[in-house]
Amino acid sequence: VQLQASGGGLVQVGESLRLSCIASGNISEIDVMAWYRQAPEKQRELVASISTDGMTIYSNSVKGRFTISRNSAKITVFLQMNTLKPEDTAVYYCNMAGRGRDFWGEGTQVTVSS
Repeated sequence: VQLQASGGGLVQVGESLRLSCIASGNISEIDVMAWYRQAPEKQRELVASISTDGMTIYSNSVKGRFTISRNSAKITVFLQMNTLKPEDTAVYYCNMAGRGRDFWGEGTQVTVSS
């Protein structure tokens, strides 16, 4: 499975961004799709995840502001990020997992300027 993420950029506090991650390859293996992020000098952390049955999990820091979704074919996962804050600045990584395997996309930089 190959993942291609896009949608990052530089925004002002309070603005929105939408990240997308397109999967190619043997997507039938995929059970969970997720977004992680890593800020400078910090560990990578889970932002949000969505399972094949639509169950979602969010980090407490983004609840109510971010929404994860996917298309019905499980080919694309989205992360709608609203009311962005400076602490949301990080490299965001798409992750898909299934059958004991993990797949990662290249990160996309999100910078929130105050």
